[in-house]
Amino acid sequence: MQIELPEKRYYGIGEVARAFGVNASLIRFWEKEFDVLQPKKNAKGNRKFTPQDIKNLQLIYHLVKERGFTLDGAKTHLKEEKQKTLSNFDIIQKLERVKAELNKIKDQL
Repeated sequence: MQIELPEKRYYGIGEVARAFGVNASLIRFWEKEFDVLQPKKNAKGNRKFTPQDIKNLQLIYHLVKERGFTLDGAKTHLKEEKQKTLSNFDIIQKLERVKAELNKIKDQL
C-alpha cells in the first residue's frame, strides 16, 4: 500500500488514519497492541507519530490487513522474524512504486 504523507517530523493521528484509510480508533488500538508503536503525546494527550512510527504502521498494516495475519500472529511474526519481514516489506514497497511508475508511463502513451 502506497501512502501519501508530506515530509514532516510529526504527524497527527487524523492525518495518519486518512493516509491508511482506517479509523483513528484502529490506530489507537494498534498502538496499545504493538510495542513497536510509541507515538509522542503532548500535554493534552494528542498523539504525534514520527516517520519511524509511520514505517512501523505500514508494516503492521501490511501484515494484518493485506496478508491477513491475526494480531497475535503479527506480533509473533514481528518479534521472531523482524529483519526478514522488514526486508521483504521494503522489496514489496519498491516493486509497488515501480509498478505505479510503469502504469503512469503506460497511460501517457
